Amino acid sequence: MSGIAQAPGTWLDGETGAVLDHASLMVHMAQRRVVLLGETHDRYDIHRWQLHVCAGLLAHRTDIALGFEMFPLRCQPVLDRWVDGALDVPSFLEQAEWETVWRFDPALYLPLFHFCRENRLPMLALNCERPLVTRVGKEGWDAIPEAERDGLTPAVPASAAHRQHLFAITGGGRGERSVAGPQDPAFDRFVRAQQTWDRAFACNIAKGLASQRAGLILGIIGRGHMDYRHGTPFQLAELGVDDTAVLLPSDEPVFSQEMGGIGDAVFRLPGPPERAERLSRKPIQEF
Repeated sequence: MSGIAQAPGTWLDGETGAVLDHASLMVHMAQRRVVLLGETHDRYDIHRWQLHVCAGLLAHRTDIALGFEMFPLRCQPVLDRWVDGALDVPSFLEQAEWETVWRFDPALYLPLFHFCRENRLPMLALNCERPLVTRVGKEGWDAIPEAERDGLTPAVPASAAHRQHLFAITGGGRGERSVAGPQDPAFDRFVRAQQTWDRAFACNIAKGLASQRAGLILGIIGRGHMDYRHGTPFQLAELGVDDTAVLLPSDEPVFSQEMGGIGDAVFRLPGPPERAERLSRKPIQEF
């Protein structure tokens, strides 16, 4: 497959680059159990795209929930109170510990939060506690007592292709400059940490489906957890949830050969990127 020009506002098949009709794609996606909407966290335009896709899917079925990477599982009662209309915006952000757990401008996500509240769609907390991610990266899963695993099961080890992708997009992991390549054992710590997030999102999506809170869960998650169906889609399949779609935004005017297989469909944003400032300079989850 050679490079294929993609006009702004159009969808292309993530495997072949063929042009897709928006209405037909929404009908098809509404038949899935899970649709993951990949994001770059600080992009207003990407969050608008997520909202538009959510609205398009709601037009075809109403048993939808939105799952959010931004919130650890302990925030679930707060999300429930927000959807029920019991909290105003300042109270919601305070009780959800937004400036602690996420620290991006809440204006990026508030349209999605209001969308859930106005349509009485459940919001699901998908993340685990950050100290667990750090510990698994440093010590390995087996070193974590069962009571401290935040309800998660161990991640399926990353494939060679997944490790290669992570190495390519991170340059070998944050701060790990001595890593020689994707299979270098020195890269294991970063991969284990990344996979803890992947598995957390997958476990909590699977639990949401099993509890019948929704027939379709839309995942609002960083694209680094789903590109080329690595990460969360891979972990979901191991949990028996194999009817998962990956939808991604793109700034690229050409769908290149290397992009083949990146997801089920790719939407070309009009650009230029619209970025927000971080609330804090302290490093947080990158993707």
